[in-house]
Amino acid sequence: MKFFFPDSQDQVDPSFHFITEERDPFRVRQRDDLYAHEVLTQAPFDGLLVSKAIVDGLASGAAGKYTGAQRHRLYREGAAKFFRLDNGHTPLEIMGDCGAFSYVAEERPPYTVDEVIDFYDGCGFNYGIAVDHVIFQYEPATSREDPRAKEWVRRQKITLELAQEFWDRCDARNVGFAPVGVAQGWSPQSYADAIAELQRIGYTRIALGGMVPLKTNEILACLRAIDQVREHSTQLHLLGVSRVDDVPTFAGHGVTSFDSTSPFRQAFKDDRDNYYTPTRTHVALRVPQVDGNAKLKARIRSGEIGQGEAMKLERTALSHLREYDADTINLEPVLEALVAYSALWDGKSDRSEQYSATLAARPWRDCRCDLCVAVGIEIVIFRGSERNKRRGFHNLYVFEQRLRAQQGRTTA
Repeated sequence: MKFFFPDSQDQVDPSFHFITEERDPFRVRQRDDLYAHEVLTQAPFDGLLVSKAIVDGLASGAAGKYTGAQRHRLYREGAAKFFRLDNGHTPLEIMGDCGAFSYVAEERPPYTVDEVIDFYDGCGFNYGIAVDHVIFQYEPATSREDPRAKEWVRRQKITLELAQEFWDRCDARNVGFAPVGVAQGWSPQSYADAIAELQRIGYTRIALGGMVPLKTNEILACLRAIDQVREHSTQLHLLGVSRVDDVPTFAGHGVTSFDSTSPFRQAFKDDRDNYYTPTRTHVALRVPQVDGNAKLKARIRSGEIGQGEAMKLERTALSHLREYDADTINLEPVLEALVAYSALWDGKSDRSEQYSATLAARPWRDCRCDLCVAVGIEIVIFRGSERNKRRGFHNLYVFEQRLRAQQGRTTA
């Protein structure tokens, strides 16, 4: 089972100093900052998923994540050089897609088939996903004749028509990437119908879209229906779905790859599951910057609290955490410092029990990933992108280890 990590230009600055929080003044982000596959000895994924919407934005004016200079360099140099995949690490593959979530509200996809092919082939991707139009609804008992399914049928029809055009144009242009079809549906039967049509066109690699909101049992219901029409040579890819415990089951239904940002994003988007270990997750220790927390800055501007008081509590929390990691103080004063500062900048959430569990376990000491070894307790401090993204990269490392362990059980 291959794991593709969706690119969003997430990198970390190796020059960042955790005590002073200063950077090399001569740092150039594109030249010096590092991707996850560069800061970890072993890449925590098998490849990258690069979206046209992320790179180029939309014609409607919605901006992508790339600057103009980054876009031009990606097209000029190609993906392998842009993402520095030739640096001695295990070779990574790159899959391209259109970013259908970005234009879900539009009547039709904003890209032509040839524009998408130009993007995939011009950047030197290994796989290219056909243009699609996502369907979010899941109504397993609704047939295509039901009036409620009118819009879903229309979107599926657009997706299949574009898949045919994509296949024909890829063949005519003799592209350098493997075309991947997309099955969109709203029920097990509608997904199976889409798979049958995509196989008729000629696709042997098919991505399943619109499944992010689905529960595992709903995904499995769709896969079982697909089994009735899936040819033995057809390989399935799950778009945006990461259920590592279900990998063996998914593999039994022809799934050979998936992509997800969940392990990375949970590091700083989740309320609790911020730091992965092989057996559980921990909450990160929140110590926001005084000048970087909107709620705290508003209270300071209003005169409700003093800036000096806030900075003192912030510094005490950070220094106590580092002293704890150096075994020079016990857990209790660290927890007291975190709670005192939290009462100032938050005042609502009581995370003392979760903080105590994280501190008592000291999970960063048991982790052998390059980041935990290098920065110690800083990896579990929820504070700014340099720590948060490193924690996200650590989560990818643990996720990949769990994925390989599951695969090992499957083949044993």
